[in-house]
Amino acid sequence: MKKTINKISSTAVPLFLENIDTDQIYPARFLRTTTKEGLADMLFHDWRFNPDGTKKAENILNDPNYGGEILVVGKNFGCGSSREHAAWALSQYGFSAVISSSFGDIFKHNALNNSLLPVEVSEKFLKIIFEEIEHNPKTIIEIDLQNQEIKLPSKKIKVKFEIDAYKKECLMKGYDDLDYILSMKEKIKEFENTRENDFSLPE
Repeated sequence: MKKTINKISSTAVPLFLENIDTDQIYPARFLRTTTKEGLADMLFHDWRFNPDGTKKAENILNDPNYGGEILVVGKNFGCGSSREHAAWALSQYGFSAVISSSFGDIFKHNALNNSLLPVEVSEKFLKIIFEEIEHNPKTIIEIDLQNQEIKLPSKKIKVKFEIDAYKKECLMKGYDDLDYILSMKEKIKEFENTRENDFSLPE
């Protein structure tokens, strides 16, 4: 079972950049790892660290004023290669949701499979979120997965977002695909029994 996601109320980390690809999220040279351990250390590695391993003070991920379970980014986030490590690293780092106006299709699929909620909003609303966080780093964002709503209490704004119904259920219950199938075993047995009772040899 994976972590469940229902309601998220958190501050956010804003990355005022568009077209962030998976190689920037998780550099290709770290793909040789054979486990999921320690992937958070590689997240945005070349943006967060100098060649000697010290942190870059100017990077917003190293700014103590910003933090939380939500990452807010520009459009087309997660474009590029299909590496699932990008979603793993974001989740391990502590993010439960990523807000953008658009996502790379494969990244979005990988995120949904790894307890990371991609929330797609209009560019207009995304701009408002960025402005609010820039004005106040402690701005709270509320995400209600059950009702598919994202709220910005400081501006008294609430908007809807779309999500695949199956993936929504999996996120809320902490299921992967196998967990979902196992949760249906009683219904599968009932169906199989019905099929056995209906079975008859041809004349």
